[in-house]
Order: sequence, then C-alpha cells, then structure tokens
Amino acid sequence: MPSAIAARGLTKEYKGSHGRRALDRVSLDVDRGEIFGLIGRNGAGKTTFLRIAGTQLLPTSGRIEVLGHDAVAHPNAVRDLVAVIPQESRPFFYATPFEHVYYYLRLRGVPSSEARRRSLETLDRLGLTKVKDLVLWKQSGGLRRRVLVAMVLASGAELLFLDEPTTGLDPLARRDVWTAVEEAAKEGRTILLTTHYLEEAQLLSQRIAILNEGKLLALGTLDELVGRVRWPFRVALTGRGFALEELATFGESAAIGDSQLVFTDQGGAEDLTRLALARGVRAVAGPVTLEDLFIQLVGGSVDEESEPTEEADA
Repeated sequence: MPSAIAARGLTKEYKGSHGRRALDRVSLDVDRGEIFGLIGRNGAGKTTFLRIAGTQLLPTSGRIEVLGHDAVAHPNAVRDLVAVIPQESRPFFYATPFEHVYYYLRLRGVPSSEARRRSLETLDRLGLTKVKDLVLWKQSGGLRRRVLVAMVLASGAELLFLDEPTTGLDPLARRDVWTAVEEAAKEGRTILLTTHYLEEAQLLSQRIAILNEGKLLALGTLDELVGRVRWPFRVALTGRGFALEELATFGESAAIGDSQLVFTDQGGAEDLTRLALARGVRAVAGPVTLEDLFIQLVGGSVDEESEPTEEADA
C-alpha cells in the first residue's frame, strides 16, 4: 500500500523571493493512519508543504503523491479524499457552528440525515454543543477556530490537513481538539499536523519532521529525535549569573533570550543546580526534550521567526 503522502525533492520558490526557497528539495513519507507532525518557526515552510499536498499550490519542482495520486497531475482525485483547515481560513460570522459543519458536509455530498448526525457528534466532541446555534460574530476567535476544526474532523475524509489548528485556543479548548484528533486517528484516518507548539507535536504525533528555512532538518519518532541530543540532561538558568566560559565546563551552553541553557550529564546537572542555588540563580533541571533538539538544530527557539518567504507562509 502506498504512503498517504510521498514527497520527493519538493521545492517551492515564490516570485520575488530573490532565489530564497520556501521549500528546498524536501523528501519525506507520511504513513497511512499516522498523525504526522510538521514543526518549525513561522516562515519555515510548513504551510507551503501543506498547501502543495492539499492541491492549493503548485511546486516549482519535485514530485508529491497523495493517497497514491499525483497531486499535480491529478488534483481532483486528491481533493475528493482530503479535508483541509488552512491557517488563514475564516468562518462566516453570521452562521452558527452547526450550520458551518452541516453545510460543509452537504457540499461534500453527505446526505442530510448523516450530515446532521456527524455535525452534532463532532460539535459535542469539541465542547461546542451549548453554542451550536449561536452566530459566530458574537463568539471568541478561539471558538471560531474550533468550528473550523470541527468541519474538517466531521468530513470523514481519509487524509486531514490541520494547519496550526489550536492557535488562539485556551488550554482546555486545546485539549478538546487534541482528544478529537486522536479519536480521528483511531478511526484509521491520516493526519498531517503543522504546529509551532512543541508540546502539541510531542503528545499527538507518531513521527515528527523539523523544517527550517525550507529545509528538512530531522525526521523520526520523538524518542529518535530526542536521542540525537548529545547530552541527556538540561539545566535552564534564569538571568546571567554565569559566564559562558564557566558553563562550558559542564557541557554545551547557549544563551536563549534572558536565560542560559546548559546540556550536560546527570552529575553535571546536579552540580550546576547546587551551584546556581548557592548564587541565588533560579535553575530548572530535567531530561532533554524536543525543544532542545530544535534549539540545537536551528540555533534558537521555535517562537522566533525565520525570514518570511511569502506573507502567508508559516
């Protein structure tokens, strides 16, 4: 059985980008039935990849197959099998959550009774039952975002593209979306998730790819990715209570904003934490995380922005 998505040498260069590529020869496979996380800073190329896979954008070069179909040569065959929530999408403010989901399903050819059942069921999964009949212009941005997520999850499509689905959501609403995404995966659907929330990628994704400036830097399971960090422990120090030369004696160090981050072994983490407390410097120690690999590969946190390649790209 072919992969859900198979990209080979995928490249995108926007007009006016002066040779800078939004995607630079990206090759990867997304397995059927998995939640695949695509992470990176704003401007890294995540949205460009999703839009090409979703037949909304043509690549400059390279090939991409979606569910066994060439997404460039046969886009209509792909569109019948996928559902997309773009990052920049907006709902109709004078329609209700129920109307959004119901009429979206009807446009996809779902019979009326089935569309009604799916709409009510999905809205309930996302905690939207109490507001299902309220027009959206009176609701928060986070609630509007959940309605867009509900439309895609209710679709029954084999492959779901979720581009930053929890942006603007409070912690409880975000967890409702996570639960609904996991339930969709248990039903056998494939999900391509783009996000700059590393916690979200860690919790949901079977495999994760890291993009930066259009290039694929790493791909693997969470354990495989974290295992690439040289040192097993990290110590985050608030403020600048240590010289970088002194921190280098414990392992590898980096300055991140107003903090200092040190990668070391268990003994080094214990010694550095005791020394920091003696100097009145706040220290937090623990095992390395996905964020640490991201910092190691990219040279900064995921919240920092890459130089944009196109206004809407992320």
